[in-house]
Amino acid sequence: MPPEDWTQTLTAGPLLAIAAGAIALLLFLIIKLKLHAFLALIVVSLLTALVAGIPTGSVIEVLTAGFGSTLATVALLVGLGAMLGRLVETSGGAQVMADFLIDRFGEKRAPFALGLASLIFGFPIFFDAGLVVMLPIVFSVGRKLGGSLLLYGLPVAGAFSVMHIYVPPHPGPVAATEFLGANVGIVILLGLVVAIPTWYLTSYLFGRWAGRRIDLPIPSILGKADEDQLENPPKFGTVVAILLLPLVLIFANTGLDALGAAGAVERDNPAVLALRAIGATPVALLITVLVAAWVLGRRRGVSGTALEKTLDSALGPVCSVILITGAGGMFGGVLRATGIGDALADVLSDLGLPVIVAGFLIAAILRVAQGSATVALTTAAGLIAPAVEAGGYNPVELAAIVVAVAAGSVVLSHVNDSGFWLVGRFFDMDVKTTLRTWTVMETAIGVMGFAIAALVFVVV
Repeated sequence: MPPEDWTQTLTAGPLLAIAAGAIALLLFLIIKLKLHAFLALIVVSLLTALVAGIPTGSVIEVLTAGFGSTLATVALLVGLGAMLGRLVETSGGAQVMADFLIDRFGEKRAPFALGLASLIFGFPIFFDAGLVVMLPIVFSVGRKLGGSLLLYGLPVAGAFSVMHIYVPPHPGPVAATEFLGANVGIVILLGLVVAIPTWYLTSYLFGRWAGRRIDLPIPSILGKADEDQLENPPKFGTVVAILLLPLVLIFANTGLDALGAAGAVERDNPAVLALRAIGATPVALLITVLVAAWVLGRRRGVSGTALEKTLDSALGPVCSVILITGAGGMFGGVLRATGIGDALADVLSDLGLPVIVAGFLIAAILRVAQGSATVALTTAAGLIAPAVEAGGYNPVELAAIVVAVAAGSVVLSHVNDSGFWLVGRFFDMDVKTTLRTWTVMETAIGVMGFAIAALVFVVV
């Protein structure tokens, strides 16, 4: 990070121009010059840090800090999730799940069924982990029914997104709830009221619309089912139990954390600490991969050597995803270090807007400026907390403000957002297609969520 005695001397205008120029250069390098996204992100991150005035001796530290902090959360989740997805896919488990969903819901409603399952999985499980676990099922349904990946993938990605943004116990809304003094139970209820119709309109229906207009083939990044194993596929209940295992373990972590914040359990109790450690997302996925390797592999007669090759084959295709996602985090880290988001937020906070509008706009600007939805949400909540405390709002109004700030933190996901690269690479989309689909969907999720929260704020 920059030295503690370094202070950004540029004002909001020049900083905004630097950010806009950096994004334009990045898009030019990737779209026009066809430079690999990983290299383009490193080059633009380096130039942005230098132009914005970060001391030369600290530039590399800033770059590696942003890269490393993103990989610390993404690499384990994507790697373990890819292993689990590979086991589910090659054992025929994904095909079993796809057949069940199609039989029960019908071919036309298969995308709806996938999205509904993702809403349920998305309650305790984080966006990136849930997406990677669900992808083999999405790909299997897409291969069987045909059509664009967007028809099946956007409802799933949107489901995990709305739950991650709006509903505790995910970290962003939990932190905002604590900052603003809202009641977590009311925030959960209002978050669900916002998340479900928002998902239906902005993810499910938009996915159907985009799927008819953009032909996106089903990628093979997670491999395909082994024909020999398809003769002895796992039972439907077995596959469901394996997919539910990380859900249950992670819920033990997030649920106990929420109870601890509410004072219902002692956070330093040894049993609570042990359950939370087991339920940490990387540990939960590790346990699930080990269980899946036994249940879907060795117990079904797969040799140790074959199982090792299956797990190893999962890592190669996702290395590019992990590195590009980390580089996206590097770019966002540089923008945070330069103070671009803070400068814009300070300008906006002085405009005298209603607190719910100011919270949404500040979060949105922070999101556009530095990429991270969680950072945008928590920072914006901290900035408006004094005004909220002085306003004397009732519990429902407080919850509406939390949701409005959350809505701002999700809009306009673009090239400085690690999630942009994660979805784009797993869906095998180029940057232009990712902007036309993922960015539009995320913006619609934020705008509609804010509209519902503002309506509730006004009505109550």
